[in-house]
Amino acid sequence: ASVSEPAQKCCTENIQPFLTSILEELMGPISSGFMEVRSLFDKEVNEIIQDFQKTNDMTRLKENVDQLMTLPFNSVKMEPCYLKVNLLQEFLQDLKSRFKVYHIDFVIQRTQNFMQELMENAVYTFEQLFSPSRQADSAKVATTIEKVKLRVLK
Repeated sequence: ASVSEPAQKCCTENIQPFLTSILEELMGPISSGFMEVRSLFDKEVNEIIQDFQKTNDMTRLKENVDQLMTLPFNSVKMEPCYLKVNLLQEFLQDLKSRFKVYHIDFVIQRTQNFMQELMENAVYTFEQLFSPSRQADSAKVATTIEKVKLRVLK
């Protein structure tokens, strides 16, 4: 009881006024990282569509979709996504000194884990939605891939 009132006063005066601006600053790198994940998925599926339109080869299409499934674990391709979130290091350093925020690396790592998980979900959903269509007429496959991609991105 004796600590509650001073703690509330401290939070109200020294922390709460800054929360909105802190969240806005943090969300910039986080949002750009997740947008990069979305962009990477879109780019990779577009490459599958273009390749299939050139070759019309169902075996190669299956290989390309199988390769897409490994995208979340491809550190080279996912690196640009992760780099966007590394900008949090700068923002969190300022918070560390002002508000005693520790474990900055944990926050960044956790965000990157969520990004990888999002990509895993996207490729898994893509594969699940597209899988029944693999037996379809090859003339409709590119259109189906595009529709599935848009559905996943939605």
